Amino acid sequence: MVFSSLIFLFMYLPVTLLIYYIVPRKARNLFLFFINLVFYGWGEPTLVLLMLASIVINYAGGYFVEKCKPDKKKAKIPLIVTIIIDVGILAFFKYGGMITETVNLLPFLHIKTLEVSLPIGISFYTFQTMSYVIDVYRDDAPVSKSLINFGTYVALFPQLIAGPIVRYKDVAYQLKHRRETLEQFNNGVKLFMVGLGKKVLIANQMGAMWDAIRATTDQNGVLGSWIGIAAYAMQIYFDFSGYSDMARGLGNMLGFEFLPNFNYPYISKSVTEFWRRWHISLSTWFREYVYIPLGGNRRGVPRQIFNLLVVWFLTGLWHGAAYNFILWGLYYGVILIIEKFVIGRFLEKLPNVIKHIYTIIIFLFGWVIFFFDDMSLLGEFIVNLFNPSNGIIGQQALVILCHYAVIFAAAIFASTPIAKNIYLKIKDKRFTFALETVFCAVVLALSTASIVTQSYNPFLYFRF
Repeated sequence: MVFSSLIFLFMYLPVTLLIYYIVPRKARNLFLFFINLVFYGWGEPTLVLLMLASIVINYAGGYFVEKCKPDKKKAKIPLIVTIIIDVGILAFFKYGGMITETVNLLPFLHIKTLEVSLPIGISFYTFQTMSYVIDVYRDDAPVSKSLINFGTYVALFPQLIAGPIVRYKDVAYQLKHRRETLEQFNNGVKLFMVGLGKKVLIANQMGAMWDAIRATTDQNGVLGSWIGIAAYAMQIYFDFSGYSDMARGLGNMLGFEFLPNFNYPYISKSVTEFWRRWHISLSTWFREYVYIPLGGNRRGVPRQIFNLLVVWFLTGLWHGAAYNFILWGLYYGVILIIEKFVIGRFLEKLPNVIKHIYTIIIFLFGWVIFFFDDMSLLGEFIVNLFNPSNGIIGQQALVILCHYAVIFAAAIFASTPIAKNIYLKIKDKRFTFALETVFCAVVLALSTASIVTQSYNPFLYFRF
């Protein structure tokens, strides 16, 4: 796996970019479509067939929706059929085992548990294809007249594996009319290096810190346990935002502009603000395609509460076929409802530092629920977060904290916009280009060394 990462960085990506810029502009989408399938099928070629099926089904769905559009009732038929097929495929591959295990809880049933491998990135590209057909039905996006262009959109390798979720209407024009520039390519390289550094130099180290603290759960003490989950919070943020930055950077190199997926969520002063800054593409998708169609906030408070609970149940379920994800989604749904209808005005009057501490506690506790799919381990860790009998901080946890202190502090600093704001103030200076070049070279060198020396650490959101 380490070898595969190096192949991508130093062979696949350079060769792909070189050929992309050599081929005629009209053939670039065809080349991207082909190379996307090669990228996706590298580890498991048979999964390409599933993706091709999804592409053809949704392309046909959009075509028939457009053809029937003069009669909205008729247009709903291919829309609903396509959505059912999409959801059915996702449910079979991602939730089949969970569904059979749940059904087997009934005393009179015993169905063999469905065991199928989860196609990488299926949640991301399924949501993309569904949004396309829905947007064509709504007249929010033009129907794709080219199967190659549509296939390129679905299988676009920069964001295929772990997002962001790119809606067709946001890139429809770019698929046919993009014009790559040197400035855009340069920005893409810088953004890619930022993402690579986030993942390899910060997220992987925070993951190692979390693993070390978790190994001595009963001896960590209250503060040690909170520090451990804080390390996991840093891991998942830099892992996922790092991938999103790499995807956006690669998109820039190919002439695409993808919308940002993160906006420094850990500086939030409320949970509502946190979810406006975290995984923006997913929140936007559920708002546009679930919350608003259910009625949003237009049908009274009881219906709005119901709609929010449905959205957050589905948000949790989207993350994985395990009950802790559902619990995690409902946890946030309830808190957001409380903020909106109970404590919102009171919260606004509090000092910013209090609001920030409140939000940190909420999302750290949320990451505990998110991580532990074993309910007994979840309960045990929650007890350790509040049980003073284990002391404030255990000796082993203190040793681990001291070992990772510098990178932990760097992670906290990097989770704020301070460095970005400094960069924005100096980016037009003459010396900035030299600094950017040195930065990219150092990140690449350190990341390469880390990939070679560390054990394999895949992106956490690959499995979603």
